[in-house]
Amino acid sequence: MNMKMMAKLKKHKYDRRRAIDCKILKKSDTHKGYCKYMITICEKDGMIHKQPAYGKDMQDALSRLMNQEKTVYVERKIEKNVFWIFVIWVIAMGWPALVTEGDTPMYILYMFLSVFTMFGLAALWYNWVYKGENR
Repeated sequence: MNMKMMAKLKKHKYDRRRAIDCKILKKSDTHKGYCKYMITICEKDGMIHKQPAYGKDMQDALSRLMNQEKTVYVERKIEKNVFWIFVIWVIAMGWPALVTEGDTPMYILYMFLSVFTMFGLAALWYNWVYKGENR
């Protein structure tokens, strides 16, 4: 083979990931205005793979895919550091006893409020990550 043909066969290496192709697959039957896209991504090392994304337009689908990947990255980091989840849970359950006066049972109410607040924030996080997807 000559040098020009070898250069064409060589994988392209980038300094960051790139979306090199995006095609619309279909309109959503259940969510009006949303479409399913197939995005072709080229990684830093030159590997190419396809990934589906959902959005109102192509830019929205790309931003949703990026947000979802960032969220998965954060969730993996959190899962690896379970000790800190335990510490946060102990603080959420223990701070009301430290803040309230000793002769009133208001610390029980504050404990329940802190637990419900944590569950509420987790639900909001989940809804924000998967907004607009057909689940």
